[in-house]
Amino acid sequence: MADDRGVLVVGGSSGLGKALARHYAEKGRRVIVTSRSRERAEQAAADIGGNTTGIALDLTEPETIGDALRDVGTIDRLALVAVHRDENFVENYNIEGAKKLVTMKLVGYTEVIHSVLPDLPEDASIVLFGGLAKERPYPGSTTVTTVNGGVTGMVRTLALQLAPRRVNAIHPSIIGDSPYWADKPAEVLERFRARTPTGRLVTTAEVVDAAVFLLENTGMNGFDLFIDGGWLLT
Repeated sequence: MADDRGVLVVGGSSGLGKALARHYAEKGRRVIVTSRSRERAEQAAADIGGNTTGIALDLTEPETIGDALRDVGTIDRLALVAVHRDENFVENYNIEGAKKLVTMKLVGYTEVIHSVLPDLPEDASIVLFGGLAKERPYPGSTTVTTVNGGVTGMVRTLALQLAPRRVNAIHPSIIGDSPYWADKPAEVLERFRARTPTGRLVTTAEVVDAAVFLLENTGMNGFDLFIDGGWLLT
């Protein structure tokens, strides 16, 4: 594999994306991380170290994505991690919030792939991040559940259209040590922990490991991977 092939992590300036980018940077790979803010992306790249660069990219403005990715070079690993946490209820439906999330994941994710396709070799692999709300809706998950179901549809059609390149999706449950969940009240987290057969919530490191598995295992294609400690069994 040529040394100049890169790993692109869209939404790599914090959380899961940053941890995944760090994994590849520590392997000596050329890594590009994105954020809506150029300053945040560049700061994340500096934090990660190695051969990592940061660029500005806004998935909610898909018309700008092509220009933002024009100079990324050959990419053989692409992770689409960026998310917008939209709490939306039918009874007081927030159209703008819904449009932002739908555009980000269904249009923005696809436009990223379209934009880098000329630079994706045939042995490239892609992982899309969904979420367990696809299978376990909750109050306020109106758009989140729907869009994560759309991620499954994207994986199926893209795996066929982009063959022999591989496309998979990962759907994490509550990540106990993530910044979003770690500060939640203990009683909130305990309700989920008590329903998980492992007796604990999944960790950032476990989700990163699962994402790397999908990206690197050449037998995985067109697959939705749930990482939840067995929560879906209960």
